[in-house]
Order: sequence, then C-alpha cells, then structure tokens
Amino acid sequence: MKSLLTTIVLVGVLAGCSVDQSPDSPPDVVARAAYRSPEPPSLTLMTMVNNRTGSGGHTALMVNGSQRVIFDPAGSFRDARMAERGDVLYGVTPGWLQAYKSAHARSTFHVVSQEIPVSPEVAERALQLVTSNGAVPGAFCANATSGILSQIPGFQNVGSTFYPVKLQERFETLPGVTTTKYYEDDEGDVIDALRAAQLARQ
Repeated sequence: MKSLLTTIVLVGVLAGCSVDQSPDSPPDVVARAAYRSPEPPSLTLMTMVNNRTGSGGHTALMVNGSQRVIFDPAGSFRDARMAERGDVLYGVTPGWLQAYKSAHARSTFHVVSQEIPVSPEVAERALQLVTSNGAVPGAFCANATSGILSQIPGFQNVGSTFYPVKLQERFETLPGVTTTKYYEDDEGDVIDALRAAQLARQ
C-alpha cells in the first residue's frame, strides 16, 4: 500500500495547465539526466484534446536535439525520478515519453503529437529557448509555447495564441508535419498513474 501511495503522489495525471508547486531539480541532477535520442532532430507539439468537446486542455513541446526534453509549461506531470527545471522535463527516454502520454490520455482526453523534422541548428535554438524560458503561470501553456515557436526559424508564422487547439491547427499547416493520436480508455486515476510509472521503467 505504501508503494502504491508513493506512485500516486509521484506521477501527475491531470491533463490541464496548472501551477507547478514542485521544486526545481538541482543543475547537477539535470546534467546527469540528459538523454540523447538516436532519432533525427525534430520538434513535436503535443496537445491534450477533450474527447467530448474537442477543446484543448494542455500544450507541450518536445525538442529532440543534442538532448531530448519536453517543455511542459504549467504542466502537471512530475515524478521524483525525473529531472525537471523551469517547466522542462529532462531525460526523456522512450519509456518516459510513453509515460508522459499515458498520464495525460484517458476516457476524456487524447494526446495529439505533431512531429516536424528540423536541422540540428534549429533544434539547438529551440532547446536553448525552452531551457531558458523559466516556469510558466497556470493557463499560459499555449501562449508560452507559441511565443517560443515564434522565435524559431521557420516557425514565426505560427503566431501567438492562448488556445491549445488553435496552436495545433496552425502547426498542422507547416510543411513536413506528421500527426499521430494516442488514446487510452481509462479514468486517469490510480491505475493510470501506476501504468505511467511502469512504462517509465522501460
């Protein structure tokens, strides 16, 4: 029972923007957590979409450059085993990426991932922007993400918005975007938290 309660506390399972109360990981922990994916450089916009209304609940941006991170502005996904600093999740291995999606997908929300290949230089610019941005206030996830994208070569026309789905629709018009959708038919409760924790170990 103790380990079950620990897992519930450690894994975030809310799909909306919120105020992050967790402390930042120390710089040395962040440095040790760095994970470099063998996949080509890319940016992936992730949007949590309500299955009933089609409205957006949250926006995040995964950057795959010299390391792979998720910019999770005002996000709720936190785990003591994963380094996080300034709303950036570090050490995004395949298992942690799947855990992130699993923690947000449920009977009421699905996760839309829009991946676009970029040059190593563009990926590094994006990485620099997300890691220097700092923590984002609640409900500003799409605004913060669109603000960062507007500073990246080739993404300036995305423009500024506070609405996750509007940002998703604009991102979809960019050349070379590949879109996938991830669904889970659960209630986003204890079982979902346990599943996310187990996936992270893979």
